[in-house]
Amino acid sequence: MKLNTNMNRLGWTADRERQFRETAQPGDGFGRVALEHTHLYRIYTERGDMLAEVAGKLRHQAQGRGDYPAVGDWVTVRYREADNRAIIHSILPRTSKFSRKLAGFVTDEQIVAANVDTVFLVAALNQDFNVRRLERYLILAWESGANPVIVLTKADLCGEDERRGKAAEAEHVAMGVPICTISAAEGEGLDRLAPYFGEGQTVALLGSSGAGKSTLVNALYGEAVMNVREIREDDDKGRHTTTHRELVPLPGGGVLIDTPGMRELQLWHADEGLGHGFRDVEELTAACRFDDCSHGNEPGCAVKEALRSGALPADRYDSYLKLQRELAYLARKEDKALQLKEKKRWKKLHSDMRKHHS
Repeated sequence: MKLNTNMNRLGWTADRERQFRETAQPGDGFGRVALEHTHLYRIYTERGDMLAEVAGKLRHQAQGRGDYPAVGDWVTVRYREADNRAIIHSILPRTSKFSRKLAGFVTDEQIVAANVDTVFLVAALNQDFNVRRLERYLILAWESGANPVIVLTKADLCGEDERRGKAAEAEHVAMGVPICTISAAEGEGLDRLAPYFGEGQTVALLGSSGAGKSTLVNALYGEAVMNVREIREDDDKGRHTTTHRELVPLPGGGVLIDTPGMRELQLWHADEGLGHGFRDVEELTAACRFDDCSHGNEPGCAVKEALRSGALPADRYDSYLKLQRELAYLARKEDKALQLKEKKRWKKLHSDMRKHHS
């Protein structure tokens, strides 16, 4: 089966070709979502890049934001020859997706990036370094189905001892995840990232505002394709200007997905990710004498002993408990939201039936 070479560079594979052929109608094309606008998408297709909108049927069938196209998605389209635009009719199955709960009080999924092979979790080695936030990113990265890599940026802004100390903190919570210390501004350490790129490979950059993601994109691309601003002297934070997610094809092969800094990173369906990210804690709980150990006053509690000896830092265990509570609360909220959604769906169905028979 011959694949389009240009689309191959963006990640098109024989499996996706097969999925496309199983669902496509005669004359349909395919593309990859590069940018999301208000009610519009910029997509890369065999005919070049063009604007696209969601078909009415896809919009009608969507149960939540997660059912709409996201940056990185492969979609089937029908071309509108008159204005060089396209209509998105379906989303091909995702091989991975990095999701978070939508910011605010709404219980819904926001897909940050789809069909990603590797997630670069970008954290700056300056005042913004936060190991607890890094734990959150790791949990969602493991849940996504992509492979996480921790990229510690702005190495030029701190001394060797500080570099090593913060890298050790990251390593303690990363559980075997590769850690790369770099300075994108100085070009230091970028060669360590090269193995993650190649034809068809997709890397998403995730991290807080000012972590240096856009500077890293520019360094990897070889020229300025993302706007960045200088670091503020009062707090060491860069004024990150990325306000949207964008897929950027690299000249040497592969693609990057740059994302805005996230002020709020709420978990979304991350039970497996929690277990993977806190494997050390869960192994201790499994070693307790009693299966229902509450890790309080029971004898033979491996968790309590590890806390006493310092083998398990108290702040890491507290973080684990906090994230557990957050996931349990989200599950309760989502259950109520699903009940309300189902109630509305049946109400609308009955209303449509009455109109049909009247």
